[in-house]
Amino acid sequence: MSAHALAGSCTTGLSSEEARERLARDGPNEPSTTEHAGLGQHVALLLREPMTLLLLGCGVIYLLLGDARESSMLLGFVLFIVAITLVQERKTTRALEALRDLSSPRALVIRDGKRRRIAGRDVVTGDLVVVAEGDRVPADAAVLSCTHLTIDESLITGESLPVRKSIWDGGAAPPRPGGDDLPFVYAGTLVVQGSAITLVHATGARTEMGKIGCALSTVRTRETVLQRETRRLVGKLAWVGAVLSVSVALSYGLLHRDLLGGTLAGLTLAMAVLPNEFPVVVAIFLALGALRLSRNRVLARSVPAVEALGSVTVLCVDKTGTLTENRMRVARLVENGVDLDVTRSGGGPLPEAVHEVLEYSILASRKDPFDPMERAFL
Repeated sequence: MSAHALAGSCTTGLSSEEARERLARDGPNEPSTTEHAGLGQHVALLLREPMTLLLLGCGVIYLLLGDARESSMLLGFVLFIVAITLVQERKTTRALEALRDLSSPRALVIRDGKRRRIAGRDVVTGDLVVVAEGDRVPADAAVLSCTHLTIDESLITGESLPVRKSIWDGGAAPPRPGGDDLPFVYAGTLVVQGSAITLVHATGARTEMGKIGCALSTVRTRETVLQRETRRLVGKLAWVGAVLSVSVALSYGLLHRDLLGGTLAGLTLAMAVLPNEFPVVVAIFLALGALRLSRNRVLARSVPAVEALGSVTVLCVDKTGTLTENRMRVARLVENGVDLDVTRSGGGPLPEAVHEVLEYSILASRKDPFDPMERAFL
């Protein structure tokens, strides 16, 4: 069946009952998300880190020796590390939740022959979705009819310019996103021009954006070099300290027939062997690095990742502008022989000679534009 015939026969859309059945069968239109670890799980993971374990061990030993001052200082550092890490995790979680909301916007659908606005998570396969300028596409869909439809797909493809869309012929399978004149739209992308009626064919984790989320959820983090070296150093020092401490405790106890004195002597030697300042310095510097990155709008989900970021010497990116601010800017205005470099004008008043071309540019744009070039003129 052609797209025009399909659109003509589906003007009423799904019924409310069909939509409820499909929603129960396929689940909500949301990207699959892994369960976030709770507060207790985060604390347990942090307490298994070598540096944290060393600080805890030293703090407990000082407490047993009756040195409350040293013990409270070391245990205070543990609390500081835990607090910084939890704050970073919370910031990252909020950012991911905002991204999830972006991928599941509200949608205008046709159901029971009427247009109605529903939550994006309630969109199901087979729904007729109406999109227009400024709308986020709620799900992957085929274009049944459109008028000058242009969509910004940089969120998925990294393309710096919006792409044109064509009408689905009713038989073509969905290709990979990217390029002009494809008859499919994708979840999370932004309509910058025109309008369309689309037929949803994939929701949730089955969308292109959902597949990206699923791929990211399978990534497993590995120990950093600093973590491996710290674990190795702590292990060696622990064995050395344990052997020496036991030897001193036994020797002192046998020679002086004072088991308690020998035990205290062994613990004192253990504290001298274990470098408790080392994990404090490393942990604080990593935490401060994560805090500094967050002030520059870079979220490090785990504090040890700061070490890996600090070791980067070459950063390889593609040429499509994925790491740009995703907006265009007018660089030059040329009219009647006047060539003005806008980027070097210092933000002051523009010469009268270029006012006309700029005025026509704004008049040719929409009042509340979504197209990047029109927004640049405005």
